[in-house]
Amino acid sequence: MSAESGSSKFVEIENDTFRNSVGTMDETGKRKWVFPRKPKGKYTNYRNYASYLMLAIFFGLPFVKINGNPFLLINVIDRRFFILGQPFYLQDFFILALGAVTSVIFVMLFTVVFGRIFCGWLCPQTLFMEMVFRKIEYWIEGDRNKQMKLDRQEWDAEKIRKRLLKWSAFAFISLTIAHFMFMYIVGYKEVFRIMAEGPEHHSMKFLVMLFFTMTFYFVFAWLREQVCTLVCPYGRLQGVLIDKQTINVYYDFKRGEGRSKWRNNEDRKAAGKGDCIDCHQCVVVCPTGIDIRNGQQLECVNCTACIDACDEVMEKVGLPKGLVRYATEAEIENQETFKFTSRMKATTVFLALLIGFLGFLMYDRGSMEAKFIKPAGSTFFVKDGKITNTFIYTLLNKSNEKKILTIKVMTPTNAEITYFGSEKIILKGDEILKGNINISFPEEDIKFSKQNMVIGVFDEKGEMLDSFDTTFEGPFKLTL
Repeated sequence: MSAESGSSKFVEIENDTFRNSVGTMDETGKRKWVFPRKPKGKYTNYRNYASYLMLAIFFGLPFVKINGNPFLLINVIDRRFFILGQPFYLQDFFILALGAVTSVIFVMLFTVVFGRIFCGWLCPQTLFMEMVFRKIEYWIEGDRNKQMKLDRQEWDAEKIRKRLLKWSAFAFISLTIAHFMFMYIVGYKEVFRIMAEGPEHHSMKFLVMLFFTMTFYFVFAWLREQVCTLVCPYGRLQGVLIDKQTINVYYDFKRGEGRSKWRNNEDRKAAGKGDCIDCHQCVVVCPTGIDIRNGQQLECVNCTACIDACDEVMEKVGLPKGLVRYATEAEIENQETFKFTSRMKATTVFLALLIGFLGFLMYDRGSMEAKFIKPAGSTFFVKDGKITNTFIYTLLNKSNEKKILTIKVMTPTNAEITYFGSEKIILKGDEILKGNINISFPEEDIKFSKQNMVIGVFDEKGEMLDSFDTTFEGPFKLTL
């Protein structure tokens, strides 16, 4: 092997060592703090608009009600669940389980076609880190160079003042996020009540709130991009989901390689040079500290900061934009114009159907759920030529409207119902009611010791809201 070939092999191995470690750590395992430059450009503007919308939804949704119900409430403690204003109960958890499975399938198929757009545009970690905490950091400490300078300087008055101001702002925002998160669990009225009454009346709740505040502060003030690279499994999952037809943020290596510094009035094509002028602007804006020119990496969250940075440089030097862009690997390799393929169209349609199916599951639950259970250890009794069974009914009104209900036996016929109270049952919206009834049949109508029976629950208009299949017990009859 010649010295030249050996040298090229060493360079190739050395250039590929980035895949053996995380970009935010050095060879000793010590963390390398990332100071990304403030991005600007078309995609950054789009992400800002998207983040404003997401933040408005997050901070506004707890106060939105539909028909008097919270838009979204996940109260595990009191077992009260509302999704899109619809109440969900333990009986509906099979729907939520199917919804969770549908969501996992959706995420997987979405990633197969559209890559990690969720990470860069919709993920709460990225949203709060880049669009809230990072912006505050830019406002207090300045852009990349000023932050690096401040980090290196001694703890003088300027550094103490700026760090205390930043940490205080981070703590306040973390506390605010924790309060709004609790609004999705217990409701905004309960959160305001707890705040008004103070920690002396709600010490445990205040401790829980403090714990989550400290967690958010730790994540956004110190852990930061490590959540994406070390904690979140999505980055590793994408390695088995994406292929050459997946849309991702890619560097056009065929157009850019042969990278070298820019020289005025130079014919780069004639000199055998690529369009990449090796300015490293795509690296300094990256919030996870990677070089997108090394290819797809688990640390990349598709935030598009490198696209805007590269396009800005290309525009300044008079070269075509799109050296770093949204593309597929197949498009980069074959230098073809991106096409929304039949596979992508079919997957998109299937994803839309999954969302529709999930919506159907959530809304097609019926407004009433009824159960009729025999008391434990009870049996039939015979009186005046009639056989009687006692049932405990449980009626659950899933709507927001008051219901006036009656109970009827659908099959067999000739049933007689004796109520322990009024024959008309009044059930308020989102209410559960329990009671007892006796159901009797003429003795000659009961042919079996256990007779199949269907009980229906009807509203005042005579519309059946729900039915329940059970059995009616009678004396054992020997048939020859």
